[in-house]
Amino acid sequence: MRWLIGGGAVVAGGMVARRLLGGAGRGNDHWQRGQAQRREPRWHVATVNRPPSDVAPGGRFPEPLAGLGDAVEVQVRPAPGDRGTEIAVRLRDGARLPVAAAARRATGRDPEQAIRAALRESKQLIETSEVLRPDYPPTTEPTPVNKPLRMATRQGRREGRL
Repeated sequence: MRWLIGGGAVVAGGMVARRLLGGAGRGNDHWQRGQAQRREPRWHVATVNRPPSDVAPGGRFPEPLAGLGDAVEVQVRPAPGDRGTEIAVRLRDGARLPVAAAARRATGRDPEQAIRAALRESKQLIETSEVLRPDYPPTTEPTPVNKPLRMATRQGRREGRL
């Protein structure tokens, strides 16, 4: 039984290391070009169920996007099929090492997380005029058993996954 647990830990550790280092075999050839390569910044896009005039009235974006300032580039365009408006946001400077990005993500200081959170909050403000939050205060007391759920809920605000 110990060898099964040990083998599982080795496999899980290898998967984590592959994810943090960029991973080979997914089209990323970090190992051939080196880790200090320059990449294009990634566009983060959200579709808002409002016309473009409601998304940025007078050229002013909602506070979460405006708070990012000149660090980001924002594009507003009609969504395909007349289904509202697309808001696309990306960092102006995309030079980052994959390991450094993983470290920033783990500590909660990744600018990509800030972009995702600002985009999500802006979408909610435009569509509902308020930022929706998970139930708080929770219906249960903080215990060691529900700590993973509390951590996942807190992380979900930045990563956009839960």
